[in-house]
Amino acid sequence: MKELRKLLIFTVTVGLACALSVACGGGSHSGTQNTIVTSGTNVAPVSVNLGPAASDGFPSVNAAFVSVTVCVPGTSNCKTIDNVLVDTGSSGLRILSSEFSLPLPQQNASDGNPVYECFPFVSGYTWGPVQTADVEIAGEKASSTTIEVIGTSITPPTGCLNFGLPPSNNVDSLRANGILGIGLAAQDCGPGCPTSIYYECPASGSCQGISESLAQQLQNPVTLFATDNNGVIIELPAVPAAGEASVSGSLVFGIGTQSNNGLSGAKVYTADGSGNFTTTLNGTPYSQSFIDSGSNGFFFPSTITQCPRSSNEPGFYCPASTQKLSATNQGANSVSGTVSFSVADAATLFANPNDSAFSDLGGTFSGAFDWGLPFFYGQNVFVAIEGASTPGGPGPYWAY
Repeated sequence: MKELRKLLIFTVTVGLACALSVACGGGSHSGTQNTIVTSGTNVAPVSVNLGPAASDGFPSVNAAFVSVTVCVPGTSNCKTIDNVLVDTGSSGLRILSSEFSLPLPQQNASDGNPVYECFPFVSGYTWGPVQTADVEIAGEKASSTTIEVIGTSITPPTGCLNFGLPPSNNVDSLRANGILGIGLAAQDCGPGCPTSIYYECPASGSCQGISESLAQQLQNPVTLFATDNNGVIIELPAVPAAGEASVSGSLVFGIGTQSNNGLSGAKVYTADGSGNFTTTLNGTPYSQSFIDSGSNGFFFPSTITQCPRSSNEPGFYCPASTQKLSATNQGANSVSGTVSFSVADAATLFANPNDSAFSDLGGTFSGAFDWGLPFFYGQNVFVAIEGASTPGGPGPYWAY
């Protein structure tokens, strides 16, 4: 069964936070093929494929993966982890503990108890210790940054279980070996982070929620690069309506910092204080809208026929014929533009179990427009981090 994936539409704090889930349109864009950068110290290959859980019967759909190297800080004791999900809807690196056994330093609370994190995404939560690592991607390095190591024998606390979400603490439930959060936010939870996210867990007794400072939270690793640290570009080729088995593209670090990452005329859509812009569809504005490579479709409210709950595609749309739609995105800077996209029958798309990339996959969502990975096909999408200086002005913004 192919899974509906909507990473993170759970706002945990006022202002930019870890819970930014984003996505963008798909279907038709400018009508011209985008140029994909394939070389440079700031360029990492990206692959859309069925993912590491496919052999267990849990294939991924519209999931973009990258390789990340994790090292014990200041050493050459490293492990490269493949099939890490590229997620512009969150910030911070999360890796399954099953993928490495490095002796990473543990973050401790002021009383010496180890710190753990419970992080809620739409499709589930991750739970594990907060540790310190050097993180390397392509030729870029974030030294001594905090990461979440997903998976632990310690039972999640009540505050975590109260999210009402299933655990995503192994490869079959996460559909990836980790999540690389490279969204608009500099930290994964932000100012005023609630005590339902970070915990201190003593050797005996229950875990207790704590207030985690910005410096101790999971950091967007891009912000810690020596250069190319103001944002990213995701570059993927166009995908035909019938779908493709796999797609190759690039994750480019920096905006306007090198000759290979200029804005090149892309239109800038700034985000508001919560990391959103407005999408208007059929005359209805949705002010809590975003662009999220971690979501595997276009998710929005619609009267389009939904797939039956009893089917293998619950939550997706299954129209009798492909629906051609048009929406308008408007940034907080009042810049606006039209996006044309299509939504096809998910059951028909999923009928070919070998395909992983679909440009017209859509599903239901309440009160917001989540532009997922289909929006990225055929156009370069820029993600500028909050407070960062770029040729397009300060972040946070998306540009395409």
